Amino acid sequence: MGLIVRSSFIHAAGCYTTTPIAKGTRVVEYTGPVIDKEEGDRRYEHKPITYLFGIGDGSKVIDGHGIAMFINHSCDANCETEEIDERVWIMAIRDIVAGEELCYDYCLYDGDEEEAPCNCGSKNCRGSMFSAEELRRRKRLAVRLEKQQAAAKQKNPKSAASNKQPVQSGSGTRATGHANPSGRKMAKKKTAQNFGKGKTAARSSTAGQSRGK
Repeated sequence: MGLIVRSSFIHAAGCYTTTPIAKGTRVVEYTGPVIDKEEGDRRYEHKPITYLFGIGDGSKVIDGHGIAMFINHSCDANCETEEIDERVWIMAIRDIVAGEELCYDYCLYDGDEEEAPCNCGSKNCRGSMFSAEELRRRKRLAVRLEKQQAAAKQKNPKSAASNKQPVQSGSGTRATGHANPSGRKMAKKKTAQNFGKGKTAARSSTAGQSRGK
């Protein structure tokens, strides 16, 4: 099949097919050097754009250097990812017509305070490239911190006001991925819109799980 990169209505540049793709087709591999998550943080600490894709247990990421890194996120995707022996493949989950943009659900996770808003425009858009699981985690954390701050304020109003800390919604590196109900993988940090400055984000893949970009 022919794949090209051109402007996208979803975000910046996207990856398009010039030929029809049948459901179940292995479309393209997400290629690039495999590095550990800490190296990803060091490498992209001061850069707003990365293309990191988490594999395995999330301790390693693929630093994207191929056409697959231009595939955008969508909450109503036509592709998903599958991890096989530390290699990530983009798979068609329905028939795709010639000229259509390829996309998959990034399912970002392990995020810091940044929001990673989604611009896919689909009817079922959840408004974020973070996975539903990550959004629930962030919400639980925000509620817990709010309760802690309220309790501290009741005990010592003056001290609580002076020591109030900004809410942190994540725990360090961020990951983007595909929706994987049974296992977490990392995905790509495409731009400041996808991931935050100073920390890498990751996407999840779907080796035997569900989906994502």
